[in-house]
Amino acid sequence: MKERQVREELIERAYQLGFDYEKKYRGCSQCTIAAIYDTLDFNDDNVFKAATGFAGGGGLTGISVCGGYAAGVMAISHLCGRERSNFSDPDGIRFRTFKLIREFTRRYTQELGSIICREIQTRIFGRPFYIADPDDFAKFEAAGGHDDKCTQVVGLATRLAVEYILEQKLMEPLNCLPGGGAAGED
Repeated sequence: MKERQVREELIERAYQLGFDYEKKYRGCSQCTIAAIYDTLDFNDDNVFKAATGFAGGGGLTGISVCGGYAAGVMAISHLCGRERSNFSDPDGIRFRTFKLIREFTRRYTQELGSIICREIQTRIFGRPFYIADPDDFAKFEAAGGHDDKCTQVVGLATRLAVEYILEQKLMEPLNCLPGGGAAGED
């Protein structure tokens, strides 16, 4: 029972950190990755830095993947991805990661309707924004962009990623090997 309570508290903390970081710092991808890292107590500044460009659907264009989704994929891959020192990957570690990401993608899409930024914006705002444009950014903000809209998306993205990482026990390295864990059916 205590383990379940701790898990639920971590998941709630993940949501709240993601929401708060997006409200304060902005940059959905970095806010999500920071909230995942802070919730689960691990970190990699290079992954955090690499998340920069995913903000707002890729450079604030909205046409690519949601930054929150990208951060979730990056965190899962950080824990279970193929390492450069094992590039040839004779054990097929990358295939385990691909399976994990397919299931994470399914859950993300189920929760948010899409993994594409502008499609998520259309769902929550009724229209997409090109937030690299100052006028459209002002409209985005007036519609609640950093009050309760994208902040909620980042909170949900963080919650989904942390919940999935805990469920799959990805903090335990042996669960990242081929055949480890229980990453959904193909």
